[in-house]
Amino acid sequence: MIDKQALRAHLRATRDAFVAANPPPITVPEEFRARLSHGQTISSYVPIGSEADPSPLARAATEAGCVLALPHITARSEPMRFLAWETEAALEAGPFGLSQPAADAIELRPDIILTPLVAFDAKLDRLGQGAGYYDRAFARFPEAWRVGVAWSCQQVADLPIEPWDISLHAVVTEQGWITR
Repeated sequence: MIDKQALRAHLRATRDAFVAANPPPITVPEEFRARLSHGQTISSYVPIGSEADPSPLARAATEAGCVLALPHITARSEPMRFLAWETEAALEAGPFGLSQPAADAIELRPDIILTPLVAFDAKLDRLGQGAGYYDRAFARFPEAWRVGVAWSCQQVADLPIEPWDISLHAVVTEQGWITR
């Protein structure tokens, strides 16, 4: 059996080294733009450390008339909520080093969820940080389109999958767009 914690540590170190080499930014694929429509809610995130930055995708969404939301976490036992966020609004410090909207911001139902990750494979399975927040959010919003945002170095041949893991619909890296 693969030790997920050791795998996460190895892949975080790989990602850190990749980002230290100054890769090109992630650009917005036409396939992503084609999914956007005025009034949709797009959940983005503020990257932590060497996570891939989804801001070009979020910017494309706002230009298309979409509403932005960011994840908001209070406790491991509570589900992650997606709270409305205006791009200039101040963010608060949350658990795990997150930057998140104030707890009293309006909760929204996402149409597209931009998702950070530690690793992904060709089947678009993902390995996250290990707390299960995104898998629970995917189960709560099954109709939302799930897009991983990652660096190409985070792709691995195969990932250990648990029954509760929910795969992505697509992944965007600095090298392009990946779908099944």
